[in-house]
Formats: sequence, C-alpha cells, structure tokens
Amino acid sequence: MMPLSSKEIQISISKQELYLFESGQITKTYKISSSKYGEGSKVNSFKTPLGKHEIKKLIGENEQIGMRFIGRVPTEIYPIYDSEKIYVSDDVVQSRIIWLAGMEEGTNKGLGVDSFERYIYIHGTPEEWLLGKKASKGCIRMANSDVIELFGFLKGGETVHINKY
Repeated sequence: MMPLSSKEIQISISKQELYLFESGQITKTYKISSSKYGEGSKVNSFKTPLGKHEIKKLIGENEQIGMRFIGRVPTEIYPIYDSEKIYVSDDVVQSRIIWLAGMEEGTNKGLGVDSFERYIYIHGTPEEWLLGKKASKGCIRMANSDVIELFGFLKGGETVHINKY
C-alpha cells in the first residue's frame, strides 16, 4: 500500500492564492485566478468548484513552457502576456495540466457536479497579467513557470482544498 502524500494544496478564492503544504507547513505560495463567474459545481456553470479534491491526472511533463493543450493534447507554443494587457478570446490551457477530481458526493463529485467530468484543472494561462483577479472559466489558472514548478512537486493523488475564504 502506498503511503499518503505529505503534500497538500489549499486554494483561497478570496486571496486568489494557492498554497503548497509539505508536512503541514506552507512551502510555496502562488498567485492564481479562479472563475470570473464565481464559485459553484454545476455542469456548464463555468464556476470554480469548492471543497475537497484530489489530483487525478498530471499531463504535460517535459513539455516546453507555453505549450497549448487542446483536449489535453499538446498542440503549439502559445504566447504568454505577463505585462501586456492582452485578452485572449479562448480559455487557453498552457504548459501543464493538473486535473482535479472531486471527493465530496453531491458537492463536487457525481451527476451534474463532477469536477473531473467538468475538466477542472490547475493550468498555465497566457493572461498572466490577470493573475490575482477572478478571470477563468472554472479552472485555477497560474503563471506558466509557477504551474511547471508546482507540477514538479506532485506525484498525483495529493489533496486539493478549494476554499472561499
């Protein structure tokens, strides 16, 4: 039997920050963007689901920074806007995908609310200049270099708590 990971992630919607915990201590803090539509779990709501999740799949290991994923398949290197205030019409998934599965039946797991079936990820974004503000369509966006760093600390199966506070 595999030992449980000593790593855990906490996401604060109110602070727009992600915290990596190792053995109960915060070891990294990252700026994020959650959904511009607010918090919720309903399919097609484009909201960020709250509650306890687990990392179900890690996609994109060894891909170049800026790699765009369509349907979880690497396609092209996409520009990254960190200071230029350029809006991107598509919700681009970039650099790495940390795919979340809900662990709370009826809240973020199961019919009509399932985070895994809604394709809720932690991923890189070309709109890095928007980090710290609600800007996504449900996922947790991070700076591309940050999501690559975070991805490197993970093995899969880690717990992710998404909290409103």
